[in-house]
Amino acid sequence: MDQAEEMLKRWLDQPGLDPALKRELREITAREELHDRFYRELEFGTGGLRGILGAGTNRMNIYTVRKATQGFADYLNHHYGRESEKYSGDTPPVAIAYDSRNNSDLFAVEAACVLAANGIKAYLFSEIMPTPALSFAVRYYRCCAGIMVTASHNPAKYNGYKVYNDEGCQLTLDAAAEVLSLIEKVDLFDDVKTMAGELNLAEGLSAVRAVDEEGRTLIETIPQEVTDAYLAAVMKESTGTDCSDLSVVYTPLNGTGNIPVRKILERIGVKEVSIVKEQELPDGNFPTCPYPNPEKKEALALGLALCEKLSKEGNAPELLLATDPDCDRVGIAVRHADESGKDEYQLISGNETGVLLLDYICTVKSMPKDPIAVKTIVTSKMADKVAKDYGVTMVDVLTGFKFIGEQIGLLEARGEEDRYIFGFEESYGYLAGAYVRDKDAVNASMLICEMAAYYKKAGKTLVIRLNELYEKYGYYKNDLMEFTFEGAAGMEMMVAIMSALRTEAPARIIDRKVVEIADYQLSQRRILGGSKTCDLSVGMRPIKLPKSDVLEYVLEDGSSIIIRPSGTEPKLKIYLSAKGASRQESEEIIERLITELKEMIR
Repeated sequence: MDQAEEMLKRWLDQPGLDPALKRELREITAREELHDRFYRELEFGTGGLRGILGAGTNRMNIYTVRKATQGFADYLNHHYGRESEKYSGDTPPVAIAYDSRNNSDLFAVEAACVLAANGIKAYLFSEIMPTPALSFAVRYYRCCAGIMVTASHNPAKYNGYKVYNDEGCQLTLDAAAEVLSLIEKVDLFDDVKTMAGELNLAEGLSAVRAVDEEGRTLIETIPQEVTDAYLAAVMKESTGTDCSDLSVVYTPLNGTGNIPVRKILERIGVKEVSIVKEQELPDGNFPTCPYPNPEKKEALALGLALCEKLSKEGNAPELLLATDPDCDRVGIAVRHADESGKDEYQLISGNETGVLLLDYICTVKSMPKDPIAVKTIVTSKMADKVAKDYGVTMVDVLTGFKFIGEQIGLLEARGEEDRYIFGFEESYGYLAGAYVRDKDAVNASMLICEMAAYYKKAGKTLVIRLNELYEKYGYYKNDLMEFTFEGAAGMEMMVAIMSALRTEAPARIIDRKVVEIADYQLSQRRILGGSKTCDLSVGMRPIKLPKSDVLEYVLEDGSSIIIRPSGTEPKLKIYLSAKGASRQESEEIIERLITELKEMIR
């Protein structure tokens, strides 16, 4: 009997095992599937947990959620409980929110029950909420942590949860590593404390409440006033542009954005908002959108179809907004006349939207003294040019909005949070304002609408404004390649590819010399010389960012390739960047890079 078979037997022998999970395990016939379910523990990384729903140690289920939460509770009691220097009474509370995915509400309750059994109070939203609302609740209640049950934009078979610190920011690398070490000590059946058997959920989450023997409330639902305060904080970041003449199509992609985004659009004066009915209500199966990611054109298909329908009826909207299931990302399409004068809806990438928003905020808002913007290392270098033009300092951080949130926190610690004006990442995440520590699609939807209305009054579309910026700063083109590696064999292959790229780095790519190689795992940038775009001397340069499994190649023409394994999906991601004298030149460089890299990674 191998390890997977032993684990299977242990699960099936557990008294009271969830009947649905037991049935699922009994139906396994393929040895490969059994191995994939038990060959490892579901990984807890800087983004928390994320995995396929189902039975097994490498799946998202109530037992893996309980195990992770027990380890997290141990971490919180160590740092904030009676034995810690921060102790001033009971361990501070934890806020918990969840999205529309299958089992999200169940996992949220399970996490609350484990925390409560460990003496930690849980504030639990009683309805689905966007991820940024969780960050806000952590700060509102002065919690020691937060948990957001979501798998963001992954396919319907996934779920997970993100873990937040006392600033409302996702855990930093060191904290996540410490939590992981504590989780690894927990046996998911023998070591977990939970109050799950003591709760009556018959009346739904709005009635959930748990009290201990001393009369202390350990699980309490979060009232509407917190949601209202969150929306008020979003509104404080409004630029005040009149949006009454704007027409918008909106799809929440069956997620959490439906109510908060519509409320914000109403408050800024958008009178015409048409909703994609098939994607309006929460549905964890995402029946019309198997991959609910606003980065993908397929996710916007029904929204684009509604735009076309309304256009034919003589009521053409200027803008399509699409937020992902946990409403921290937003994708857009803009109505714009093509060369023949015919209206069409043009998709705007995450990089382009971020550059447009940065330029717009700098244009219409009063700048603080020494303003700061923050972006990730894989985000368009065009933003650097825009920031410099407005006298804004641009800070680069590792991939992941938690690193942007961390920068806001550092400013706040110095009493300088007002210096932060905007942060964004290429994957459609944006935030203006320091009221939360995560990207916020409610905030971004508001600003995008105000920006579209501002340029409409000037007789421009966002496409026209974008082209003006390209003419001014150069034709930057960015693209993303993704290679999927499912299961245990896929994980091994991804590790092997990264190792080979480190030990056998290419000297030339698309007939251009590689002039810089940056290895963020070694915190070193090697300058090889021969660049046409800079005069750095040959040698090693330190990378002053946390270590991360990321490789970067810079070519002699300034083009760059950044390669990293995804932290949330079984994928290898390759970020391409080029700058040409014309749109055609930059697009040709990107196409050549795509063709050659497909051969390298194959």
